[in-house]
Amino acid sequence: MSARGRSYRYVGPAELKAAVRPDSGGCRISSAAEFGDWIAGRSAAELTEPFTFVVGADGALRLAPRRSEHVACAGGAMVLSAGEIGFVREADWWSVSEVSNQSSGHCPDIGSWSEVARALDNVGLERPSGFTHAVVFRRCPAFQEHNIVRENYFVCVFCGSDLPETWNVDPNA
Repeated sequence: MSARGRSYRYVGPAELKAAVRPDSGGCRISSAAEFGDWIAGRSAAELTEPFTFVVGADGALRLAPRRSEHVACAGGAMVLSAGEIGFVREADWWSVSEVSNQSSGHCPDIGSWSEVARALDNVGLERPSGFTHAVVFRRCPAFQEHNIVRENYFVCVFCGSDLPETWNVDPNA
């Protein structure tokens, strides 16, 4: 765990991480001016869908097109959170319309919201009070596969074993 919060390493398919170039990564957004420049470059079509985001280990928001892999957005590095985020124009500035921790590559816990909130506050974006769509990830201790827990049903979809109540996706965390 970092001084800021838990860090999440990439736990998805190895071939996706292997394809990440050292100079890749989402656009680092650490101020209102940087966000303004970035959002001004988005097309109307892009703005109809959520974007890929990560909060880097440095606490900064990084944004990439929706179909980007989170590991690429992070440049292969550890993250404090990851998911999808949408924006809406309100009056003379932008607000977050939706945000989730939906990243099957990093599987961040819902507790990572505080890092997302801090990063959005640093940029000056209005935001919801939590994830608008929170995803609960668990790893099956018996089958070793990642699961999405739905409706508080903590049972592995692959083998029927009980899943732990606490986050356990990364066995090395």
